[in-house]
Amino acid sequence: MYFDVHGNKISKSQWKKMYAAFKNRQEIIKAGLSRRDLVKMGLLTSAGYLMAKDGLSAWAQTASSSSGSGQCASPPTTPFTMQLPIMPQKQPIAVTSLAGPAPTIQPNTNINPATGLAFEGRTRAHQAPALGFPFPPPVIHQVSQQAGQANMSNQLPLQTIWGFDGISPGPTYVERYGSPVLVRNFNNLPSSNGGFGNPSVSTHLHNGHTPSESDGFPCDFFARGQYYDQYYPNVLAGFNSDHKPAKGQSILTAGDINESLSTLWYHDHRVDFTSQNVYKGLAGFYLLFNQFDTGNETTGFRLPTYPTFDIPMLFADRCFDPGTGLLAFDLFNLDGILGDKFLVNGVIQPVLHVHPRRYRLRWLNSGPSRFYQIYITDPNNLSANNQFWQISNDGNLLPTPVLVPAVQMGVAERADVIIDFSQFAGKTIYLENRLQQVNGRGPTGQVLAAGQGNLLLQIVVDLAAVADQSVDPATGPQFYALPSTNVQPLVTRNFAFDVTRDGQWVINNQFMDCNTIRFTITQNSVENWRLRNDNNGFPAWTHPVHIHFEEHQILQGAPGLAGSDGGTFTFSSSSASTGVNAARKDVVRVGPNQDVLLFFRFRDWLGRYPMHCHNVVHEDHAMMLRWEIATVGDTNQNP
Repeated sequence: MYFDVHGNKISKSQWKKMYAAFKNRQEIIKAGLSRRDLVKMGLLTSAGYLMAKDGLSAWAQTASSSSGSGQCASPPTTPFTMQLPIMPQKQPIAVTSLAGPAPTIQPNTNINPATGLAFEGRTRAHQAPALGFPFPPPVIHQVSQQAGQANMSNQLPLQTIWGFDGISPGPTYVERYGSPVLVRNFNNLPSSNGGFGNPSVSTHLHNGHTPSESDGFPCDFFARGQYYDQYYPNVLAGFNSDHKPAKGQSILTAGDINESLSTLWYHDHRVDFTSQNVYKGLAGFYLLFNQFDTGNETTGFRLPTYPTFDIPMLFADRCFDPGTGLLAFDLFNLDGILGDKFLVNGVIQPVLHVHPRRYRLRWLNSGPSRFYQIYITDPNNLSANNQFWQISNDGNLLPTPVLVPAVQMGVAERADVIIDFSQFAGKTIYLENRLQQVNGRGPTGQVLAAGQGNLLLQIVVDLAAVADQSVDPATGPQFYALPSTNVQPLVTRNFAFDVTRDGQWVINNQFMDCNTIRFTITQNSVENWRLRNDNNGFPAWTHPVHIHFEEHQILQGAPGLAGSDGGTFTFSSSSASTGVNAARKDVVRVGPNQDVLLFFRFRDWLGRYPMHCHNVVHEDHAMMLRWEIATVGDTNQNP
């Protein structure tokens, strides 16, 4: 008996036809063609169908999955049989232990005789040393982007992934403010993509206050056999503008303490292929601590100790070939990709055993296109409202913890939460995504009943009782203050996120071009940006928009949780001055026919950065633009 992804019976011949179409599309993806290439060649319609052209009529005219429905139909797997992986901490090395030539401020353009290419893929000098940062910095890391084998389920074969050091998620970087880092990325990926992916790469430190040449700009990709040295100053924003070092103070400890970051992540950002390369495994966590968020629950803000009671969790949904059980990527979907298997730290529906005490969980929605609204579900008490504490929004601690029933995250958004598992001692509970989403356009706004959503992680509270010296969020601890937004902006810029009639994504009706600078910001200035989602007369999409380098504060249009009646409720007023939106952010959800107004300070570094939708399918095709920071910019309101 054969079924489609909605559980409807179909004939064996229907299933075989759909599966053949799926396999044919996989061959095109393997050839390395992007969606933009296919549209330009006239081989792809706006609905994601292959055209009957140039002999391709035999390549079936069904939509983007093995089921023909636009969704995937992976083989069945048994949940909660594998432990949640905790990714290893990346360990520093001596600068003399780096493979290859010693690091240089200017790019190393000498030719490597083994490859015939320049040793280094970087093309611009490091900015930090000219401002007084040490070179080489005190902390050195070396990481290899390479293929590896991953066990995602006991019911599926081993998966060939691309990972940092050959694992996915990659190792967790644990760094501290005031201690700059150099990361040497080696591209050791294979020449064959094994079905999808592009073996030229650009690694982005998402949410970092990072110089442009080390940001991982999408067009700064480098080839197999090359390395790329990225310099992460790990310095607070404003160190070279509104919070310069006082007399006798080191530049390493300058900046605005209220702009401290905590939970960052790194991922591939190769233009046109971000979705495929991240889907294949190129992502990991980068954590920052300081004298307040110390990683030790007996000091500073007294948040649960890392790593014992502080656990990063990378959420992802994936599709697997129903015939082979291998990880599958299907490019032919206008809206985005929704997987039917839910991974946490690279494993499908794993299990975590915990002590009955407070934990800090760092949640990241890595995509590619799904939104989450995560609840705590007790299967023995489905009517319970199991509230918990949200302490951050993206990489930034909130001014004070907020008691929430759930956390919603678009792609690339993060949330740190505190859950006191003592209230569930001896129980088995679940993290459950109850947000209904039927395609890549975004959530419907409906919230499913408890137990009817996607169970992501089983948590068993069966470990021994241990001491808990972490702060109780219910006591209202104060973290960082919000910087004032009562500043006159130099300009208000307007951006419309739309789709063209032939199904390509645009910002202000323009495609991404690596060589086109859409606007230039004046260094150390303040701007407001208005992001509008008109959908150009098409059905509604939701865009999680990410702006590199500087974070924003939401002035108007703050997102809220979806409600069971299809509406929303928010923790804040339209000014976004309170609740979970009272934070600096680097991703903002822009819903259908919505606009949001954002406040920015652009400080310290110069150079090129992007803005893009972080539904990575949209990002690759080509809802992205390039902007720059210079000593003198422009005031173009509609770039």
